[in-house]
Amino acid sequence: MLTIYGVYRSRASRVYWMAEELGLEFRSVPVLQARRLADPLAEEAPLNTHSPDFTALNPMAQIPSIRDGDLVMHESLAINLYLARKHGGPLSGKTVEEDGLLMMWTIWAASQVEPHSVRIVLTYDNGLENSDDGKQTIAAACYGLRRPFAALESHLAGRQWIVGDRFTVADLNIAEVLRYALSETDLFDAHPNINAWIERCQSRPAYKAMQAARSKEPIEV
Repeated sequence: MLTIYGVYRSRASRVYWMAEELGLEFRSVPVLQARRLADPLAEEAPLNTHSPDFTALNPMAQIPSIRDGDLVMHESLAINLYLARKHGGPLSGKTVEEDGLLMMWTIWAASQVEPHSVRIVLTYDNGLENSDDGKQTIAAACYGLRRPFAALESHLAGRQWIVGDRFTVADLNIAEVLRYALSETDLFDAHPNINAWIERCQSRPAYKAMQAARSKEPIEV
């Protein structure tokens, strides 16, 4: 059985969504981010990214990780590419060319989008969005997203999905990376193709199931 290490309020959300899309039975092992705890190494601390039991599994001390049989993997976007390839179906590539495009768009999301979108969500998570520094950080991140958004907006012209004629792992991965920037409504409203596409992604039952589980997790520890 697939085991997912992480919590829904983290990048593990992507893997939980993927497991729901694929209809996989899985075991969830909650692992908190160490930054959420006053003393992550305290004896009574819950399992977290600095716990020795977890760093033995993932020395990078980050979530999510998975165990699938004898395979241990880290990095949420790579995990999703693996799960799509292993289980097949419409979320995976139908051809080697599609496989290449799925990987290309996923790497694009990680390298060109996520560094900026993460700066936005962390500003909000830290309650700094209305401070001068926070406003400057968000403005700089939105500026950094202008070119990637323009590229994706153009790509989606006349298309429903990123690769092929169906929802794939590329859509899931990119939608989750962009979710960190959804607070910036002006940015999305200026790109109607992206706006419509992300609404299609987030209307899927598997996404709603993931978000329902996420909403049950405490924001604070």
